Amino acid sequence: MNYTSTRDNSISVSSAQAITMGLSKNGGLFIPTEIPEVTMDEIKDMIGMSYIERAKKVLSLYLTDFTEDELNYCVNGAYNGTFASKSVAPVVNIDETMNILELWHGPTCAFKDMALQLLPYLLTVSAKKTSDGKTIVILVATSGDTGKAALEGFKDVENTKIIVFYPDDGVSPMQKFQMITQEGQNVNVSAIKGNFDDAQNGVKKIFGDAAMAEKLAEANMMFSSANSINWGRLVPQIVYYFSAYCDLIKQGRIELGEKVNFVVPTGNFGNILAAYYAKLMGLPVNKLICASNKNKVLTDFITNGIYNRNREFFTTNSPSMDILISSNLERLLYHLQGNDSDKTSALMKSLSETGTYTVDADTLAKIKELFECGFCDDEGTNATIKNVFNSNKYLCDTHTAVAISVYENYRKATGDKTPTVIDSTASPYKFCASVLDAVKGDCGDADEFTMVDELSAYTGAAIPSPIANLKGKTPRFDKNICGKDEMAGTVLSMLGIK
Repeated sequence: MNYTSTRDNSISVSSAQAITMGLSKNGGLFIPTEIPEVTMDEIKDMIGMSYIERAKKVLSLYLTDFTEDELNYCVNGAYNGTFASKSVAPVVNIDETMNILELWHGPTCAFKDMALQLLPYLLTVSAKKTSDGKTIVILVATSGDTGKAALEGFKDVENTKIIVFYPDDGVSPMQKFQMITQEGQNVNVSAIKGNFDDAQNGVKKIFGDAAMAEKLAEANMMFSSANSINWGRLVPQIVYYFSAYCDLIKQGRIELGEKVNFVVPTGNFGNILAAYYAKLMGLPVNKLICASNKNKVLTDFITNGIYNRNREFFTTNSPSMDILISSNLERLLYHLQGNDSDKTSALMKSLSETGTYTVDADTLAKIKELFECGFCDDEGTNATIKNVFNSNKYLCDTHTAVAISVYENYRKATGDKTPTVIDSTASPYKFCASVLDAVKGDCGDADEFTMVDELSAYTGAAIPSPIANLKGKTPRFDKNICGKDEMAGTVLSMLGIK
C-alpha cells in the first residue's frame, strides 16, 4: 500500500513516510493509492473480536510496511488499559433507531484520544524506518480537543517534541485548563490572538516554510503533524465505524449486511471522512449525515457545491466545530473527482487566493448521493441537551447535541427508519457550563469545578477521573500567547533555535 498526494499524483511514499512527514511538500494531503476491501465474511469474523483485535484487522490493510509485531506493539500500547470503558468505544441504545457511539472514554475525555493514543506509537515506529534519528517536532493547531489529546499522547515520548497552538477565546474553560496544566518535559502550549482557522493556517504556513525546515534540519529535527491532515491520525478513526457496526449486530439492533446511517458532528471533516472510507471499504452504510453548528460552511457546501469561508465567524457553545476551513474535505474532493490531483490542486488554490471554490455538477451529485447535512445553533443545542436528558436520562455534550438535533430533523423530514449511529465526541464535563445551563438553568459565576460537582449532583452522571483529577493542578503555560503572525518565531523560541 503506497500513498500519494491530493495535489500531485506523481508522489508515491510508504505509510511510514506519510505518517512521519504528515503533509506532502506541496501542501497536499496523503491518501492511499487504493482502498482495501473488507468482505461480509470478514465483518462477521470481527463481531466476536475485541476493539484491539478489530483495530489490528483494519489497520493492517493500510499500514502494510508495518510488521505484525510492530502493529501489535502500537495497537496494544494505545488501547490496552488506557480507556475507562472495557469496550473502548461503547454503543448506547437511545430509541428505536438512535444509537450513541461514545468515543470519549480515553484519558482526555474526547474522541481525539481514539487516534491520538495510537499516533505516537505509529509515529515512533515510522520514524525509525524513515527519519535517521531526527527529533520529530509535532506541530498542532487545535479548536480544543486535539490539543490536549495530542499533548497527552506524546507526553515524554522519546525523540519527540510537541507544540500546541489554540485560539485564546475559542476553547472551553475546561479544554484550556487541560492544556495549560499539561505535564511532560517535551511539551509546550501557546494561545494565539485569533480563531482556530488562524491557528491552522499558521501551522500550515510553517510546514511549507523551506527556511524553517532548514533551521530544524540543522538542529537534527523535522516537523510532523498530529492534526487529522496526518494520515496516521485519520486511519485509526476508520476502526470505530467497523466496531460500532459489529456492536450493533451483537446487541441485536441490526442483521449482518443491513445498512446503517452515521451522524457526525464535524468542523474539519476528518471524523466523517473516516466513515466515508469505511463505506468505500465495504461497510454497509446508507447515509453519512454531516452535522454543523452555526458556522455552517459544510452544510452550505453539501447543499449547493459552493465552499465559501468568506463569512462571519461565530464563537459557539460547541467550539470544537468553530471552523471555516475544513482541511479534510480536500481528500474527499480528490476521490470524487476521479483521483485527479490537478483538479483538487486548482480548488485548493482558489480557496487560498479567494476564500471560495465551486465543484462541478457531477461532483456535487456524488456528494448529495453520499451525504445529508444540517446545522444547529446554540439555542437548539441547549434545547436538545435538555430534551434528551429529560426523555432518556442520557447526558450529552454540546457537540453530540448538535448531531442529535440534526439527526432528529433529518428523521422527521425523511421518515428514514434506518438504524443510526451518532458519534458522541466528548464528555459533557468538558463543556460543563453550557451543559449545566441547558439542563438546569443559569449557573451564575461558579468556577469550573464547582459546576462539575453541581452537574454530577443534578444529573447523577459520573465525573470522569481525568476531569476530576484536574482539580488543584497548577497551570504551566497560562502566560504563553502570541499573535497569529508570530507563530513561527514562537516555535523557534520554544525549540531553542535562533
